[in-house]
Amino acid sequence: MTTTSSVGAERLARRMARGAAFLGTDTAILCGAMSWVSERNLVAAISNAGGFGVIACGAMTPELLDAEIAATKGLTNKPFGVNLITMHPQLMELIAVCAKHQVGHVVLAGGLPPAGSLDAIKASGAKVICFAPALALAKKLIRSGVDALVIEGMEAGGHIGPVSTSVLAQEMLPEIAEQVPVFVAGGIGRGEAIAGYLDMGAAGVQLGTRFACATESIAHPNFKKAFFRASARDAVASVQIDPRLPVIPVRALKNAGSELFTAKQREVAQSLDEGALAMAEAQLQIEHYWAGALRRAVIDGDVEHGSVMAGQSVGMVKTEEPVAAIIATLMEEAAAALEKRAA
Repeated sequence: MTTTSSVGAERLARRMARGAAFLGTDTAILCGAMSWVSERNLVAAISNAGGFGVIACGAMTPELLDAEIAATKGLTNKPFGVNLITMHPQLMELIAVCAKHQVGHVVLAGGLPPAGSLDAIKASGAKVICFAPALALAKKLIRSGVDALVIEGMEAGGHIGPVSTSVLAQEMLPEIAEQVPVFVAGGIGRGEAIAGYLDMGAAGVQLGTRFACATESIAHPNFKKAFFRASARDAVASVQIDPRLPVIPVRALKNAGSELFTAKQREVAQSLDEGALAMAEAQLQIEHYWAGALRRAVIDGDVEHGSVMAGQSVGMVKTEEPVAAIIATLMEEAAAALEKRAA
């Protein structure tokens, strides 16, 4: 790895200063919360390497989250966050668990924060980070008192919105970047892209796919091999087959699991037709399907029938390497890009 002269490194440090100060880290690089992958080992490794690890709570019970936070604290004394899904039936209990452990940052994902949730998080002294897939929503969240935003484009892995990262960044950063720290996510695989978004006013970036196959990730060797073999075009978004089912598209590597999800939607839609299911229950069934399908791939290594969630930057993930090396490379590339621009 070539070392960049101090000019690029200084420019990078200056541009990341606000995001790093907000997170309490050396670098303003946030790890996207990936269910089953973003657990104690990967989270602690990212925080120890100067980034910001985030535990993916997903469908965990308060008891499980309690144990996971405690175990993560046993592996790092650096700041890390917890990602909570807004539709979790025990959201308030999960917030209480975070408060008990004095978690400094809570990330709320999957829709507008329910009444009382922001106040409950802030009462513990924690900062709230929310996802804003559109400018109007971003402004609404800022008014409601969130401390930072993540704008994530459709290139990302897992649940995605309909607009690309580059368009969201151009539309939203000029309008909101001065009000709160904004982290850009979706399709980021190299430091040059990080430098570009920082130059546009982002306080930092969020990456998931790039970290999924780190040495410290507990993902099954088959899951990692699927990433190494894949190209950008293999990471495709799921298709919604019934307009009544508000299915947020999920980006994953194309496999037999994609067909299984289509079948699952048909089954749920039929239950709706027969009046055997209420809409809220139908949505939860779909969510539970994804949690199970993802576990099959990440933990059991069934990459044919499980869900291998990956962003389009998957083509840039070539080998298994330690988190510290990934972050160092990204910082190196970003500094070199800023150096060139200074010349």
